Amino acid sequence: MQRISLIKLAHEIIGDALRPSDIAVDATVGNGHDTAFLADCVGPSGRVYGFDSQQQALAAALAKLGMRTGVTLIHASHADMSANIPVQFHGKVRACMFNLGYLPGGDKRLVTHVDSTLAALTCAGRVLATGGILTVIAYPGHPGGEQETTQVKHWCGQLDAGQFNVKTVYSDKGNAAAPRLFVICKTGGAA
Repeated sequence: MQRISLIKLAHEIIGDALRPSDIAVDATVGNGHDTAFLADCVGPSGRVYGFDSQQQALAAALAKLGMRTGVTLIHASHADMSANIPVQFHGKVRACMFNLGYLPGGDKRLVTHVDSTLAALTCAGRVLATGGILTVIAYPGHPGGEQETTQVKHWCGQLDAGQFNVKTVYSDKGNAAAPRLFVICKTGGAA
């Protein structure tokens, strides 16, 4: 069975949903690939808010972004999303991307954690616009990743089916340690 590129699939899904002038969030900036992608989708008239707790990640993202405008990088946990996105944009975010785990090329001991990830997902659900999309790529194969993936799955299962649709895509269906993509679409009002 051929493995699916979950990052490419997440980009396709988000790319179909975003338009120029939209507001988007990269909850886990990492090396800035998703941040740059979101900035390209929303254009100079849109806004992208990117979060990372590692200064190394923000520096890499800044270099990746080049001359792109409309991006605000925030040195904070993704759990602090609500406090760092201006209130006037709450309920207007069209897309939010999470790519959990560790910073590629960074210290693999520094990983996302269940508690902050679940808090961030709840914040993302609140700031997301009706019709907005939230993507989460989870990696059960690294230390702590299995628990985080299980908890994200549980969080998705607790969402109000009248407010959210959830789809899960596995990169390799036969491998329990393979990464997976959760795609959450907000179909109703406030979370």
